[in-house]
Amino acid sequence: MKYLVLIYANAQSWGHPIFLRTAAGQALSEDRRAALAADLDALLTEINDSGELVSGAALADPATARTVRSADGGPLATDGPYGESKEQLAGFFLVDCATRERAEEIAGRFPEARYGGAVELRPVMDLGGEEM
Repeated sequence: MKYLVLIYANAQSWGHPIFLRTAAGQALSEDRRAALAADLDALLTEINDSGELVSGAALADPATARTVRSADGGPLATDGPYGESKEQLAGFFLVDCATRERAEEIAGRFPEARYGGAVELRPVMDLGGEEM
């Protein structure tokens, strides 16, 4: 089953990897920061080698985002994502896992889950509305 792992972070500390730019991440020793970066690299290597990693990408600063709505029969684009919270979507990974528990394990291993961000896990549905 496919899951979208959504990484959220405070736009005030934008940059990738996000967890190294948060106050909590900055407070860590250089050795601990290097260990976290190595842990993330190991996770990405593991899920790539296992075939679970389908895709992933970091997103640019939310200040560069555009929101598009339909108005008066045509598209209307405005600056920014205009989220209702201080956290913005920073990036995503699409994984294909045998179980929800495995997807949760992967999501929980992203450093943002522990250091100043949030990780959301969402099952992916096909166009017919069925879970993939």
